[in-house]
Formats: sequence, structure tokens, C-alpha cells
Amino acid sequence: MKTCLSLYENSWYNPGSPIKRLVWYFINVLFFINPLNPLSGFKVWLLRVFGAKIGKGVVVKPGVNIKYPWLLEIGNYTWIGENVWIDNLAKVKIGSNVCISQGAMLLCGNHNYKKPTFDLMIGKITLEDGGWIGAHAVVCPGVTVYSHAVLGVNSVANRDLEAYSIYQGNPAIKIRERVIIG
Repeated sequence: MKTCLSLYENSWYNPGSPIKRLVWYFINVLFFINPLNPLSGFKVWLLRVFGAKIGKGVVVKPGVNIKYPWLLEIGNYTWIGENVWIDNLAKVKIGSNVCISQGAMLLCGNHNYKKPTFDLMIGKITLEDGGWIGAHAVVCPGVTVYSHAVLGVNSVANRDLEAYSIYQGNPAIKIRERVIIG
């Protein structure tokens, strides 16, 4: 058996009304992906208008790409760095005091390479309070990054990350405990 993309069919997946998605597409291009818009507060306001649950003190840097804000929840004082891609085909829940560094990707979708129809598979992502996703790191569908865990630069989390632990590599492996000195 071979892959046959002409048989691909995902009509079961409905992330919202086509009109809402179309309007969001243009808002996303004009005000989020566009690196010329540094106005974080305005972006937070737009996310709320489109159904995102956003806490106080959230910073959204230029060049951020968010697929569906109505599937997004962010706690207080979280930072989303330049060129972050939140491909939230499923719910993404980001806690408080989380840092998502530049170029990181949160990917809620994948495809079933075992099926000739390359079926879409989705899974929610949860980043608990105090977590840090390093620059150009990737969080895969269905992953939970537990409290204060760190995913290092260019690393790939394809399974849950334990609390207060530091992970590195592809796939990411635990390299040590995270100790916060206060």
C-alpha cells in the first residue's frame, strides 16, 4: 500500500465557522504575523475579541502566528516571543508566567503516516505555570509541559515534560532538575 493524498479527507474537523476563520485569517496577517506591529496590548485585545481567554500582563511580540484564537487560553504575565507559531488545531492552554521564546512552535496537528489517506490527528497542548519553551523548540500534539519545566533551544517535546525539569534534544530528554534560586 502507498500513500494516496487524493483520498485525504478531514471533513470531521470543524474548528469554527468559515466566515470567522476567514476574518481571523486577515486579522492575523495584518496585526500578528506582520512584524511592523509592536502593539502587544492591541494584539491581546484582538485575541479576546476572537474568543481567546487571556490574563493580565500578557506580552505578544511581533511576528506571532496564531491559528485559532478561540481555542487559546493564556494565564497572567506570559510572554510570547517573536515569530512564535501557535498552530492550535486543538485547544492550547498556557499557564501564567510562561515564556515561549522566539521561533518556537506549538503544533496541535499531525498526520497518520501509517494510513494511505494520511489522516489528520490532533491533540491539545498544555503549558503549565512557569514553563519555558526555548527558541526554535517544538511542542508536539498531546504534550503537557508541567510546572516550571524547560524545553531547551531547538529541542522537540514529543511526550510530557516533568515539572521542574530541563529537557534538551530531538526527541527531548531530561538532562537535569530545574532549581530556581530566590
